[in-house]
Amino acid sequence: MTVDQKQVADTRFAEALAASGARDPRDYYREKLRELRRVNPDGYAEGVAYYQNTLIPSIADGDADPLQAWRDYGLLIARLTAPGRAVAIDPEGRSRSFDPPGAPADMVLHMPEKSRERPILVALPAKPTPAQSAAYDWLVAGRRALRET
Repeated sequence: MTVDQKQVADTRFAEALAASGARDPRDYYREKLRELRRVNPDGYAEGVAYYQNTLIPSIADGDADPLQAWRDYGLLIARLTAPGRAVAIDPEGRSRSFDPPGAPADMVLHMPEKSRERPILVALPAKPTPAQSAAYDWLVAGRRALRET
């Protein structure tokens, strides 16, 4: 990865965010990467190598859709953190296996194999529905009461 590639990739990603109204997941993924470094140093090294050798070049070269590439990176970080599977939560709150590329209106969670571990948020739509917010609150945040709206 060169500095120029990073600049081109950042520009392409910023344009895709602006065009779609999607949320920027980079700060969240950085936080998850820091957690990964603590729990799985080898996984952290794999995540950093993927970022440098695959994610940034694929976006900069125009080989990958920037939004999907970043979401796939989030899935990788989640898998390296805890083995499991990805699920999509549709706007009505129904879950199904996540199949790329997925729908922009879906929330994507990584469900760890160990039942005691909380799901890991991977992607959140620009405007989550009340059903998706409730699923997030219950599954990811561990809240046991609904938020007042």
